[in-house]
Amino acid sequence: MRTIHYLLATVTCLLSLQAIAHWQWLDKDGHKVFSDRAPPPEIPEKNILQRPVTLPTATPPQATASSPRLGGVDRELVEKKKKVEEAEAGKRRADDDKVAASRAENCARAKRAKVSFDSGRSIARSNEQGEPEILDAAGRAAELKRIQAIIDVDCN
Repeated sequence: MRTIHYLLATVTCLLSLQAIAHWQWLDKDGHKVFSDRAPPPEIPEKNILQRPVTLPTATPPQATASSPRLGGVDRELVEKKKKVEEAEAGKRRADDDKVAASRAENCARAKRAKVSFDSGRSIARSNEQGEPEILDAAGRAAELKRIQAIIDVDCN
């Protein structure tokens, strides 16, 4: 009678072990990992050594409100993505507006400087020591060329 009890206890233990899901895989260092949970996504398929045995179910699982939809589109994700894209577009527009304002300001300054140089008056500017120096014909021509390049770039 005692033998039958031991035999039944052993069979019960062995059957209950089959109910536990066992995963076995090799981690990035080559060590075997045993778990009741699936391996992380970065583990390649070839490193998964054992999967749990599952019995097929008669009815497919019902999708609940909190479960992800496999075939459809996740509306929350689409809305978040749309908001991020709108924010990025707004930032780009603000940056473009800032650049356009800067170019307009540079254009206006260059045009005012060109008018001063075209007037024929003597132009003085400060040198590295802070002393005023009057531009000669070569300096005046070089400065006019620089101002014209700014006008060509920023006044379009």
